[in-house]
Amino acid sequence: QVQVIESGGGLVQAGGSLRLSCAVSGLTFSTKAMGWFRQAPEKEREFVATISGSGRVTEYAGSVKGRFTISRDNTKNTVFLEMNSLKPEDTAVYFCAAGRYTGLSPWASQYDTWGQGTQVTVSS
Repeated sequence: QVQVIESGGGLVQAGGSLRLSCAVSGLTFSTKAMGWFRQAPEKEREFVATISGSGRVTEYAGSVKGRFTISRDNTKNTVFLEMNSLKPEDTAVYFCAAGRYTGLSPWASQYDTWGQGTQVTVSS
């Protein structure tokens, strides 16, 4: 059984930082791209960042590029999202997802296992 479990969310002031973690079990982790998505209240789920199975290639949404960093540790089956210079508009539930394939993708349809999400709230 595949499990994806996020942690690290919380309340932070604008300009602050948070580091999200996502622990994955039940699959061959290094063969799967991993992605972070987020959903704000009354908005559609949107792509944040993705990383290839090897960890060598990453892609970011324009709204977070330069502020967020995705990384992974294939020895620990964990993916991270380092979030800096946070803004109130970053407030959302953040979801980690395991991809169907090794190559990265910004499309939610390319991910088949999702976590429950972790709340990130940025106060102004």
